[in-house]
Amino acid sequence: MSDSAYKVDTTSRLAQWRIDNLASCTYRKSDPFKIGKWNWHLSVEKNRVLFVKLYPEISNLTRDNPPIASFIIRVVSSVGDRKSLTHPEIRDKLIKSNEDFVWAIEVPLTGKFIIDVEFLDLKTASPNGEEPCSIWAAGFTQQRSNATALETLGKMLTEGIHTDITINASDGSIGAHRAVLAARSPVFRSMFSHDLKEKELSTVNIQDMSIEACQALLNYLYGIIKNDEFLMHRLALLHAADKYDISDLREACHESLLEDIDTKNVLERLQNASLYRLMKLKMSCIRYLVKFGKVFEIRDDFNCFMQNADRDLIAEVFHEVLDAWKGF
Repeated sequence: MSDSAYKVDTTSRLAQWRIDNLASCTYRKSDPFKIGKWNWHLSVEKNRVLFVKLYPEISNLTRDNPPIASFIIRVVSSVGDRKSLTHPEIRDKLIKSNEDFVWAIEVPLTGKFIIDVEFLDLKTASPNGEEPCSIWAAGFTQQRSNATALETLGKMLTEGIHTDITINASDGSIGAHRAVLAARSPVFRSMFSHDLKEKELSTVNIQDMSIEACQALLNYLYGIIKNDEFLMHRLALLHAADKYDISDLREACHESLLEDIDTKNVLERLQNASLYRLMKLKMSCIRYLVKFGKVFEIRDDFNCFMQNADRDLIAEVFHEVLDAWKGF
């Protein structure tokens, strides 16, 4: 049996193990694959029923800080009409060993099939006895804003201390500081350094953003944005990062959008990845659709998308489809 028979393909929160054939009275264990902080294994054992197990690799990390996992696991036939079996959603399950999650499947499975695991969340126990904390919820923004200097800077914004510029959004206005905006964006610096209307009138018009999105942008620039606010406005923040050349915000949005690709958002993510030249996001979306077969779950939406998408983007998707077909 080739080494590829034990390989698990992964993206940020999705793992797929392709099994070509599984004879009776057979046990097979996958190679380790990394999701979050842990290396994981899948295993299958076929007797009268098929047993599927998911568990973290034995290690000091697993012993001292075992994962508390939320996930959806499916078995999908990779031939024909791709029938699937789905286990009820698992929520906040502590998994330490290969006996902590066992799925017994009594429906006979023949031929090629895929074990598909979509991780919804991974948590670790808090060392001080508080509620378990998601490894994906603690964003860079919250960590940075803990510093005293950033708290002081944030107070300048929230309390309107000596503001000297007004941001006019599509549905409201907010005060800010030229020095902070200029330090964070070369586009703002250019506005305030030359004899432009923004310098003369002490206003910046951002009519393509709502007041809430502008507030989120300023909160990011001043280091006081919260993770929920960032997630709510990240597409608007991506647009602002591209428009005002804020490279760290652009990268933060890019990395965040990679973390939770699913069938509900993958086409929108793909469109934005193409629009803002986010190559890693674009290839992850295409890979999610094609290599992981999610295009079959959203056929109608995908067909509509292909009728309206950019020609170059369509060509890239078809290229990936052809490459995938060559692999079968």
